[in-house]
Amino acid sequence: MSAALNQSNSSKFQVSEFILMGIPGIHTWQHWLSLPLALLYLVAIAANLLILITIYQDTTLQQPMYYFLGILSVVDMGLATTIVPKILAIFWFNANAISLPECFAQIYAIHCFVGMESGIFLCMAFDRYVAICHPLRYPSIVTNAFVIKGTLFMVLRNGFLVIPVPVLAAQRNYCSRNEIDHCLCSNLGVTSLACDDRRPNSICQLVLAWVCMGSDLSLIILSYILILRSVLRLNSAEAASKAFSTCSSHLTLILFFYTVVVVISVTHLTETKATLIPVLLNVLHNIIPPALNPMVYALRTKELRAGFRKVLCLGFGEK
Repeated sequence: MSAALNQSNSSKFQVSEFILMGIPGIHTWQHWLSLPLALLYLVAIAANLLILITIYQDTTLQQPMYYFLGILSVVDMGLATTIVPKILAIFWFNANAISLPECFAQIYAIHCFVGMESGIFLCMAFDRYVAICHPLRYPSIVTNAFVIKGTLFMVLRNGFLVIPVPVLAAQRNYCSRNEIDHCLCSNLGVTSLACDDRRPNSICQLVLAWVCMGSDLSLIILSYILILRSVLRLNSAEAASKAFSTCSSHLTLILFFYTVVVVISVTHLTETKATLIPVLLNVLHNIIPPALNPMVYALRTKELRAGFRKVLCLGFGEK
């Protein structure tokens, strides 16, 4: 009877906090990664703020294509800020502990921002599809109202659909281990500590990935197939080159974003425990796109480069 009572008490016991151990395999020197990580974070925040200021001040950029880019900048800053300050606190101050509510909130925020980034990429692909395939109808289809409705839909879609992920994680029984071999709260990393069945969490995440990001990627691919077909029908080589140029920056970011998502998913499915490569990829996937997106658009978009020069010259001029 005493043994049964002890077993019952242990099954009901819940750990009060998780310990984020950092990047597996390099715990002894992982603090050296804080410098490039902090630099990437500062670049991401500064570059995305510059995009927002440029779009706000340059009236020639106040059109749907750049509004979506501005919304992407807000999402990127939110995603980076969700994880980087905590990782830097772990590396610099050994602040490895994180409460259960904070951990589940981070799971929610990461899934929400990643889903919104995927959704904004879809909106941008549709914008390019209409601009290239139906240029005469573009002003009447892709309006400011369309940007607001599209953004609101993506916020609500991801805000509500990802709620089951942290809720199911919070319902698990964490009765013994509390050390997560990661530097952020990933759903699979956290639920791997559960003493009960975590299959509902894995199934939920898989279904959400297919419903949200899978459908986004399918529609993006369809959009670019239609764009490619339309471009190949153009008689003018100059017009075809211009059409490809307007899409190249978007395609570069999409390829990087979804390639890393697929690699992370495959490594999580094949690995039985957290290892260096999937954990490092998971961290970099949340910080490199926010820093990379503004740079790619700045390099590939002449109008945006001109806007940057105006803003920077104005700022220096006032000084």
